[in-house]
Amino acid sequence: MEYRVRKERKGAFWEDRYHATAIESGDHLLRCIVYIDLNMVRAGVVNHPSEWEFSGYNEIQNLRRKCVLIAYDRLRALLDFSTYEGFVTAHRQWVDQSLKDRLNRERDSKWTESIAVGSKEFTETTKRQLGMRAKGRKVIDSQGICELRESEAAYLVDFAPENSDFGVNNAYFWNAIAEIPR
Repeated sequence: MEYRVRKERKGAFWEDRYHATAIESGDHLLRCIVYIDLNMVRAGVVNHPSEWEFSGYNEIQNLRRKCVLIAYDRLRALLDFSTYEGFVTAHRQWVDQSLKDRLNRERDSKWTESIAVGSKEFTETTKRQLGMRAKGRKVIDSQGICELRESEAAYLVDFAPENSDFGVNNAYFWNAIAEIPR
């Protein structure tokens, strides 16, 4: 809230709506965690995620005894580490390496717009489980990471610039009552 007031912004910090993405455990979950840890770095608010008081990075690196937000043992198991301390060390190294290599410095739509991210099997299973709600959505394989998402091309074809805003010049007003046969 302080940042929004200072920058004269309104609404949610990142965008106007919440979006959930199903993430497969293991390597895909780990990549997503590192991506999220770097959100404030991408936004130019901090240079390292440890500088953001409310970051997941700090929650992972500084285990709490009170007001715990992360199920530490469950996270360790999902990431297939034998000890949580091993995960903490590896997590710190992955974030530092991403910063050094300038990885995750740009917004990546797979983590922010997809319905599911993981292996081909995981995304195909998610698509099947969604049934009719997944109609028209495709599994896209990008550098060994698959994502279930709706093709952007489908929208671009139908909505050319001249059709982008509906108004008097590009709308048809129809008197529904007059058209009903009696």
